[in-house]
Amino acid sequence: MVLPLLIVGVSIIVFGLTRIGGSPIGIYLSHEMNAEEVAELEEKFHLNDPVPVQYYYWASGVLTGDLGWSGVAAAPVTDVFPDKLAATMELAVASAIVAVSLGIGLGTFAGARRDRAPDHITRVVAISGAAMPLFWFAILMLIVFWVGLGWFPIGRSDPTIYGRIAHPTGLYTVDALLAGDMGAFRDAIWHLVLPAVTLGYGATAIIARMMRSSLVEELQEDYVDAARAKGLAERLVLRRHARRNALIPTVTVIGLSFGFLLQGTVVAEIIFRWPGLGRWMADSVLRGDQATIMAYVLFTSVLFLFVNLVVDVIYAYLDRRVVLGT
Repeated sequence: MVLPLLIVGVSIIVFGLTRIGGSPIGIYLSHEMNAEEVAELEEKFHLNDPVPVQYYYWASGVLTGDLGWSGVAAAPVTDVFPDKLAATMELAVASAIVAVSLGIGLGTFAGARRDRAPDHITRVVAISGAAMPLFWFAILMLIVFWVGLGWFPIGRSDPTIYGRIAHPTGLYTVDALLAGDMGAFRDAIWHLVLPAVTLGYGATAIIARMMRSSLVEELQEDYVDAARAKGLAERLVLRRHARRNALIPTVTVIGLSFGFLLQGTVVAEIIFRWPGLGRWMADSVLRGDQATIMAYVLFTSVLFLFVNLVVDVIYAYLDRRVVLGT
């Protein structure tokens, strides 16, 4: 019940701040408009009313599926948003796959070899990933692998390949598989590599550190000693017992990391020319497109609500005490 109220609260604060920054009328104007036409636009979008009244009309529109007009895209926000969201979600999911698989793997590998060379190397990797600014690492990857070596492309796809398949979902990898076009699928994956690795590396570092520290604690518990005393192989003790319990605190970090991955796409999409929500949002901020800004804020708020719900469900799966109420 609290989270929906937080979404409303965040939308009120952001709406008020955007209006304090100035009227959004400029994004709708053209040089040919006269004073009467400008006044008509202001009346149409209720820009002459007090800010609380403007918020009421905006919220009413949201409830009916009207998110306003995007001046940057020159189209209704609801028409543009699905394609931009699909691009961002594809990048965020690919980054999350990189982060979760490498983070849990490295954290488990290091935690099982505490204070040995693999542990020290993993900690160095984790610290460097958490410390490096995203924009700096993205530019470094761009210079090395696109400019220097030419191994990976930027953008979202090869235009000639993009046009030869249908796009029912907007997710290029999924659409390529649905079309049975493995060439288009490889092209989509190849374009994902640089931005996904860039975004996923920072999250990998955080997940690996949490997984390592949690696993080290679990390996010192009595139930681990009891499992070893029963004669279970060390790999079974690690996989079936210690790692499962170590994942419980790590799940929180993974859930929050996915939410922040979506926000981090703003930088990655600009640098790698990825046509998603982040790049659209940056253009909207620069041009004062308040309808797009509010749509993005609303989406990220709902996203964190959903992520928290998923985390709670995963908690119940990993820790049966949550289900039993103990």
